[in-house]
Amino acid sequence: MQKLPKLFIFILGIIFAINLIQSYFTDLIFDEAYYWHYAQHMAWGYFDHPPMVAFLIKLSSFFFDGELGVRFMSCLLSIGTLLFIWLVIDNPKKKDYVLHFFVLTFSMTLLNAYGFFTLPDTPLLFFTAAFLYVYKKFIAAPSILLSIILGLIMSALMYSKYHAVLVIIFVLISNIKLVLNKYAWLAVFVALLGYLPHFLWLYENDFVSVKYHLFERPNRAYDFNDYTVGFFLNLLALFGLTFFWIYKALWKTKGTDLFNKALLYLTYGTIIFFFISSFNRRIQTQWIIVISISLAILAFNYMLENENARKWIFRMGLVNIVLLIFIRFVLVFEEIAPIHYESHGNKEWAASISDRVGDTPVVFENSYRNAPMYEFYSGKTSFSLNNVMYRRNQYSIDDTESKVQHKKILYVSGYLKKGDIAVDLPKQKKGFGVYMNDFESFRKLRAILDESEISLKNKSDITLKIYNPYDFDIELSKLKYKVAYHTQYKRPEEIVPITPVPKDANITLLKAKDTVYYSFKLPPFKMENPGYFKIAISENGLQPGMNGDNIKLVN
Repeated sequence: MQKLPKLFIFILGIIFAINLIQSYFTDLIFDEAYYWHYAQHMAWGYFDHPPMVAFLIKLSSFFFDGELGVRFMSCLLSIGTLLFIWLVIDNPKKKDYVLHFFVLTFSMTLLNAYGFFTLPDTPLLFFTAAFLYVYKKFIAAPSILLSIILGLIMSALMYSKYHAVLVIIFVLISNIKLVLNKYAWLAVFVALLGYLPHFLWLYENDFVSVKYHLFERPNRAYDFNDYTVGFFLNLLALFGLTFFWIYKALWKTKGTDLFNKALLYLTYGTIIFFFISSFNRRIQTQWIIVISISLAILAFNYMLENENARKWIFRMGLVNIVLLIFIRFVLVFEEIAPIHYESHGNKEWAASISDRVGDTPVVFENSYRNAPMYEFYSGKTSFSLNNVMYRRNQYSIDDTESKVQHKKILYVSGYLKKGDIAVDLPKQKKGFGVYMNDFESFRKLRAILDESEISLKNKSDITLKIYNPYDFDIELSKLKYKVAYHTQYKRPEEIVPITPVPKDANITLLKAKDTVYYSFKLPPFKMENPGYFKIAISENGLQPGMNGDNIKLVN
């Protein structure tokens, strides 16, 4: 281990303290509240992501309560990320430019933000930096110990976020001779072994995460400005005013050794992959965040050898930092904020509902964001009841639904025109809540069709299977059935009721862990050229849920 300069340790300590203070005074953002909900139901996987983010929150909760109980481990990991970036740079000049190193890294927008926010990208950044550090040692002198460590880190990378596969693949492609290296195969074996619990979780949960991200996620028509131009703007947004010199460092760096080659492949590979993807969907800035690690290394090495780059990155980096510090204050103090941000007023919002409803559980319609935020700040039971006009999420697969069954609840929706109480809802401005004395929902009922695609001209009967995964029986009279027609981009647009014919008219009860069989015909629709449909079940007069998979409609 290299001896760290005192100035490096001092600045690193200051950044850690700043992030702790920021974590304490900043309300959770909605995604953090959602991942906090993950951590209340520890598992080897979750609907949207692997479990690392939940594990970090659970660890944080052992040390602190409140926001720090969500973010403490992120503050530690962000310090570790900077440390690994520093250690992987072996230019002896670096000890003379410690301040430049921190100006470079602290001025990177998302690298700065994930210094305290707890999101899947936080461990992704840390383990990417750790992976590159160990990989550099591995290619210099491979050994069994390094293979095991590298394998464990690769496993941790994949437990952080599925995008981590790009890091591993592009580094492997940069050194294709690794396919003949027994130590590399040992690392792969260790990684797969470590990742086995998540594979098993995916299998046991019908590969729900894979299906959602690859096949179910709604999209929309290609928009050049929003998709492709937006992608390039995201590349600039990662680095703010230093982007020119950082990308110049990338352009000027040559793959003269295996490690530099790995950095180049990782950076260019990620950029090219998401550039191609931008012709299909909108690319979010955090999807490309791993290049912050590789470009921090490349840019700092370039700064050490190029005085002009060193001067301008330092100057523009300081301007970035001033802007980022202002944004950090804005996150805490709404009165100086030009806009209302999602970290503003969450405690007061939760209290405004909790004070009126007491211990009555609150069921939010179509909001995996509001439900955990309310529960975190009120300490009261909450649930997101997702219907067919929304999307599935963690509330669709965990046991939270059971906590509100047959209880008096407040049902909150932004679509209600009146109710028992008025409720402020983010982005929807106003909603209403209505009390339900004996709430009962069956959102886990599965509507199964054998076909994966059906002709729009089909006039024949279609067999429908309704499976009850619950450990209790359900009266069939409580269920109504719908066909939800979706656009070519899997967005729901029209809901049409159907009356499927039961195979056995004498069955009135759907028994626990059992299946009933129906037949139905596709109902007529008004929308133009539907691309998909799914079966939706409405129970007890509630809005229909997402009970079936998307079935493709063909001409």
